[in-house]
Amino acid sequence: MRVQTEEWRRFIPGVRMYKGKKTCFYNGEKLWDEENRENLIYDEEELHSWEVIIVLPGVEVIPVGTFSGCENLKTVIMSDSVRRIENCAFEKCKSLAFVKLSRHVEYIRGWAFHFCESLTSIFIPPSCREIGDKAFQGCKKLIILHVPQHTQLGKNVIADTALIKASFFQTDDDGEYITREEVNDWIKSHHDDNQFSLHRACSTFNPLDEVIFDIVKRQGLKAFNKTDSIGVTPSQYLSNNSYSEIKEQKIIKRYILHMMGEII
Repeated sequence: MRVQTEEWRRFIPGVRMYKGKKTCFYNGEKLWDEENRENLIYDEEELHSWEVIIVLPGVEVIPVGTFSGCENLKTVIMSDSVRRIENCAFEKCKSLAFVKLSRHVEYIRGWAFHFCESLTSIFIPPSCREIGDKAFQGCKKLIILHVPQHTQLGKNVIADTALIKASFFQTDDDGEYITREEVNDWIKSHHDDNQFSLHRACSTFNPLDEVIFDIVKRQGLKAFNKTDSIGVTPSQYLSNNSYSEIKEQKIIKRYILHMMGEII
Protein backbone atom coordinates (compact mmCIF):
# COMPACT_ATOMS: atom_id res chain seq x y z
CA MET A 1 0.00 0.00 0.00
CA ARG A 2 1.37 3.39 -1.00
CA VAL A 3 2.26 5.69 1.90
CA GLN A 4 0.34 8.97 1.93
CA THR A 5 2.57 12.05 1.95
CA GLU A 6 1.77 15.16 3.96
CA GLU A 7 1.42 17.12 0.71
CA TRP A 8 -1.17 14.69 -0.66
CA ARG A 9 -3.07 14.56 2.64
CA ARG A 10 -3.54 18.33 2.52
CA PHE A 11 -6.21 17.88 -0.15
CA ILE A 12 -8.33 15.41 1.81
CA PRO A 13 -11.34 17.11 3.48
CA GLY A 14 -11.90 16.70 7.20
CA VAL A 15 -10.36 17.58 10.55
CA ARG A 16 -7.01 16.23 11.73
CA MET A 17 -3.70 17.23 13.25
CA TYR A 18 -1.47 18.90 10.67
CA LYS A 19 1.98 20.22 11.57
CA GLY A 20 1.06 19.93 15.24
CA LYS A 21 -2.19 21.93 15.00
CA LYS A 22 -5.85 20.93 14.88
CA THR A 23 -6.73 21.75 11.29
CA CYS A 24 -9.96 21.79 9.31
CA PHE A 25 -9.49 21.08 5.61
CA TYR A 26 -12.67 22.67 4.32
CA ASN A 27 -14.28 21.51 1.06
CA GLY A 28 -17.25 23.86 0.91
CA GLU A 29 -19.86 21.94 2.88
CA LYS A 30 -22.54 23.87 4.78
CA LEU A 31 -21.64 23.87 8.47
CA TRP A 32 -24.20 26.36 9.78
CA ASP A 33 -27.96 26.57 9.29
CA GLU A 34 -28.70 30.29 9.39
CA GLU A 35 -32.49 29.83 9.43
CA ASN A 36 -32.57 27.45 12.41
CA ARG A 37 -29.42 28.88 14.05
CA GLU A 38 -27.71 25.54 14.53
CA ASN A 39 -24.50 23.69 13.64
CA LEU A 40 -24.99 20.98 11.05
CA ILE A 41 -21.88 18.72 11.12
CA TYR A 42 -19.62 19.64 14.03
CA ASP A 43 -20.71 20.58 17.53
CA GLU A 44 -19.63 23.76 19.26
CA GLU A 45 -16.89 22.07 21.28
CA GLU A 46 -15.30 20.68 18.11
CA LEU A 47 -15.50 24.03 16.34
CA HIS A 48 -13.78 25.72 19.28
CA SER A 49 -10.86 23.27 19.05
CA TRP A 50 -9.76 24.25 15.53
CA GLU A 51 -6.54 26.27 15.22
CA VAL A 52 -6.13 26.33 11.44
CA ILE A 53 -8.53 26.33 8.50
CA ILE A 54 -7.28 25.50 5.02
CA VAL A 55 -9.89 26.09 2.32
CA LEU A 56 -9.32 23.45 -0.33
CA PRO A 57 -9.07 24.01 -4.11
CA GLY A 58 -12.44 24.04 -5.84
CA VAL A 59 -14.30 25.89 -3.07
CA GLU A 60 -15.78 29.08 -4.53
CA VAL A 61 -18.01 30.28 -1.69
CA ILE A 62 -17.64 30.32 2.08
CA PRO A 63 -21.30 30.39 3.21
CA VAL A 64 -22.96 32.57 5.83
CA GLY A 65 -21.68 32.00 9.37
CA THR A 66 -19.57 28.98 8.42
CA PHE A 67 -16.75 29.53 10.94
CA SER A 68 -18.44 32.09 13.19
CA GLY A 69 -17.34 31.82 16.81
CA CYS A 70 -14.36 29.50 16.27
CA GLU A 71 -12.65 31.07 19.26
CA ASN A 72 -9.34 29.17 19.07
CA LEU A 73 -8.86 29.68 15.33
CA LYS A 74 -5.58 31.46 14.60
CA THR A 75 -4.84 30.92 10.90
CA VAL A 76 -6.92 30.86 7.71
CA ILE A 77 -5.41 30.04 4.32
CA MET A 78 -7.69 30.06 1.28
CA SER A 79 -7.14 28.41 -2.07
CA ASP A 80 -7.34 30.76 -5.03
CA SER A 81 -10.66 29.26 -6.13
CA VAL A 82 -12.60 31.19 -3.47
CA ARG A 83 -14.57 34.08 -4.96
CA ARG A 84 -17.09 34.97 -2.25
CA ILE A 85 -16.95 35.20 1.54
CA GLU A 86 -20.50 35.53 2.77
CA ASN A 87 -21.94 37.40 5.78
CA CYS A 88 -20.43 36.63 9.19
CA ALA A 89 -18.32 33.78 7.74
CA PHE A 90 -15.54 34.36 10.30
CA GLU A 91 -17.37 36.55 12.80
CA LYS A 92 -16.10 36.50 16.40
CA CYS A 93 -13.06 34.34 15.67
CA LYS A 94 -11.34 36.16 18.52
CA SER A 95 -7.92 34.47 18.19
CA LEU A 96 -7.65 34.82 14.40
CA ALA A 97 -4.34 36.54 13.69
CA PHE A 98 -3.42 35.54 10.12
CA VAL A 99 -5.58 35.44 6.99
CA LYS A 100 -4.39 34.76 3.46
CA LEU A 101 -7.27 35.52 1.13
CA SER A 102 -7.82 33.91 -2.25
CA ARG A 103 -6.09 35.86 -5.00
CA HIS A 104 -9.40 35.75 -6.89
CA VAL A 105 -11.84 36.74 -4.15
CA GLU A 106 -14.45 39.15 -5.54
CA TYR A 107 -16.81 39.80 -2.63
CA ILE A 108 -16.29 40.03 1.12
CA ARG A 109 -19.76 40.45 2.54
CA GLY A 110 -20.87 42.38 5.60
CA TRP A 111 -19.61 41.36 9.03
CA ALA A 112 -17.38 38.71 7.39
CA PHE A 113 -14.57 39.25 9.94
CA HIS A 114 -16.62 41.11 12.53
CA PHE A 115 -14.90 41.15 15.94
CA CYS A 116 -11.82 39.15 14.95
CA GLU A 117 -10.02 40.90 17.77
CA SER A 118 -6.51 39.49 17.17
CA LEU A 119 -6.31 40.30 13.45
CA THR A 120 -3.60 42.92 12.86
CA SER A 121 -3.35 43.02 9.06
CA ILE A 122 -5.27 42.13 5.92
CA PHE A 123 -4.27 42.53 2.27
CA ILE A 124 -7.12 42.69 -0.25
CA PRO A 125 -6.30 41.40 -3.76
CA PRO A 126 -7.05 43.42 -6.94
CA SER A 127 -9.84 40.96 -7.84
CA CYS A 128 -12.01 42.21 -4.96
CA ARG A 129 -14.97 44.27 -6.18
CA GLU A 130 -16.73 44.94 -2.91
CA ILE A 131 -16.29 44.78 0.86
CA GLY A 132 -19.59 44.94 2.76
CA ASP A 133 -20.74 46.94 5.77
CA LYS A 134 -18.78 46.43 8.98
CA ALA A 135 -16.71 43.63 7.44
CA PHE A 136 -13.84 44.31 9.85
CA GLN A 137 -15.65 46.18 12.62
CA GLY A 138 -14.37 45.29 16.08
CA CYS A 139 -11.03 43.97 14.80
CA LYS A 140 -9.47 45.99 17.57
CA LYS A 141 -5.82 45.30 16.62
CA LEU A 142 -6.27 45.81 12.87
CA ILE A 143 -3.80 48.51 11.83
CA ILE A 144 -2.65 47.35 8.37
CA LEU A 145 -5.28 47.24 5.62
CA HIS A 146 -4.41 47.35 1.93
CA VAL A 147 -7.41 47.96 -0.34
CA PRO A 148 -7.28 48.48 -4.15
CA GLN A 149 -8.59 51.81 -5.42
CA HIS A 150 -11.47 50.22 -7.37
CA THR A 151 -12.83 48.12 -4.48
CA GLN A 152 -16.18 49.47 -3.22
CA LEU A 153 -16.34 49.80 0.56
CA GLY A 154 -19.50 49.65 2.65
CA LYS A 155 -20.34 51.48 5.86
CA ASN A 156 -18.09 51.33 8.91
CA VAL A 157 -15.78 48.71 7.36
CA ILE A 158 -13.03 49.55 9.90
CA ALA A 159 -15.15 50.77 12.82
CA ASP A 160 -13.63 50.11 16.25
CA THR A 161 -10.20 49.16 14.89
CA ALA A 162 -6.71 50.42 15.63
CA LEU A 163 -6.67 51.85 12.11
CA ILE A 164 -9.65 54.17 12.56
CA LYS A 165 -8.39 55.17 16.01
CA ALA A 166 -5.04 56.16 14.48
CA SER A 167 -6.79 58.38 11.93
CA PHE A 168 -8.06 61.92 12.41
CA PHE A 169 -11.72 60.94 11.97
CA GLN A 170 -14.19 61.27 14.82
CA THR A 171 -16.09 58.18 15.96
CA ASP A 172 -18.87 57.45 18.40
CA ASP A 173 -18.71 55.22 21.49
CA ASP A 174 -18.92 52.10 19.29
CA GLY A 175 -16.04 53.24 17.10
CA GLU A 176 -18.41 53.92 14.19
CA TYR A 177 -18.01 56.90 11.88
CA ILE A 178 -20.49 58.92 9.85
CA THR A 179 -18.08 60.31 7.24
CA ARG A 180 -18.28 57.12 5.19
CA GLU A 181 -16.91 58.34 1.84
CA GLU A 182 -14.13 60.38 3.44
CA VAL A 183 -12.94 57.43 5.53
CA ASN A 184 -13.17 55.01 2.61
CA ASP A 185 -11.11 57.37 0.44
CA TRP A 186 -8.56 57.73 3.23
CA ILE A 187 -8.22 53.95 3.63
CA LYS A 188 -7.07 53.74 0.01
CA SER A 189 -4.98 56.89 -0.16
CA HIS A 190 -3.20 57.60 3.14
CA HIS A 191 0.12 56.61 1.51
CA ASP A 192 -0.25 58.84 -1.54
CA ASP A 193 2.18 61.42 -0.14
CA ASN A 194 5.65 61.01 -1.72
CA GLN A 195 7.28 60.84 1.71
CA PHE A 196 5.53 57.48 2.17
CA SER A 197 6.64 55.94 -1.13
CA LEU A 198 8.39 53.03 0.60
CA HIS A 199 5.33 52.37 2.77
CA ARG A 200 3.21 52.30 -0.39
CA ALA A 201 5.61 49.94 -2.18
CA CYS A 202 5.78 47.51 0.78
CA SER A 203 2.04 47.48 1.46
CA THR A 204 0.80 46.76 -2.07
CA PHE A 205 -0.74 43.41 -2.92
CA ASN A 206 2.23 42.42 -5.07
CA PRO A 207 5.32 44.32 -3.89
CA LEU A 208 8.17 44.48 -6.40
CA ASP A 209 11.77 43.91 -5.40
CA GLU A 210 13.18 46.47 -7.86
CA VAL A 211 10.73 49.19 -6.84
CA ILE A 212 11.57 48.75 -3.15
CA PHE A 213 15.30 48.64 -3.86
CA ASP A 214 15.20 51.82 -5.95
CA ILE A 215 13.41 53.69 -3.16
CA VAL A 216 15.88 52.43 -0.55
CA LYS A 217 18.77 53.56 -2.76
CA ARG A 218 17.33 57.08 -2.71
CA GLN A 219 16.21 57.21 0.92
CA GLY A 220 18.70 54.92 2.67
CA LEU A 221 18.13 51.99 5.04
CA LYS A 222 16.63 54.23 7.71
CA ALA A 223 13.53 54.50 5.53
CA PHE A 224 12.54 50.96 6.57
CA ASN A 225 12.01 52.21 10.14
CA LYS A 226 10.17 55.45 9.36
CA THR A 227 6.62 55.48 10.72
CA ASP A 228 3.72 56.74 8.63
CA SER A 229 0.72 58.77 9.81
CA ILE A 230 -0.73 55.73 11.63
CA GLY A 231 2.56 54.66 13.22
CA VAL A 232 3.48 51.74 10.95
CA THR A 233 6.88 51.22 9.28
CA PRO A 234 7.65 49.78 5.82
CA SER A 235 9.31 46.85 7.63
CA GLN A 236 5.99 46.03 9.31
CA TYR A 237 4.07 46.25 6.05
CA LEU A 238 6.51 43.95 4.31
CA SER A 239 6.71 41.36 7.08
CA ASN A 240 2.90 41.21 7.43
CA ASN A 241 2.20 40.98 3.70
CA SER A 242 0.90 37.44 3.19
CA TYR A 243 1.46 37.61 -0.58
CA SER A 244 5.04 38.89 -0.51
CA GLU A 245 8.10 36.70 -0.83
CA ILE A 246 10.45 39.67 -0.54
CA LYS A 247 12.76 39.58 2.47
CA GLU A 248 13.93 42.84 3.98
CA GLN A 249 17.31 41.35 4.86
CA LYS A 250 17.98 40.56 1.20
CA ILE A 251 17.19 44.17 0.25
CA ILE A 252 19.53 45.39 3.01
CA LYS A 253 22.33 43.08 1.89
CA ARG A 254 21.90 44.19 -1.72
CA TYR A 255 21.96 47.85 -0.66
CA ILE A 256 25.18 47.37 1.34
CA LEU A 257 26.87 45.64 -1.60
CA HIS A 258 25.70 48.44 -3.87
CA MET A 259 27.14 51.10 -1.56
CA MET A 260 30.41 49.21 -1.18
CA GLY A 261 30.68 49.06 -4.96
CA GLU A 262 30.29 52.83 -5.16
CA ILE A 263 32.95 53.36 -2.48
CA ILE A 264 35.41 50.96 -4.09
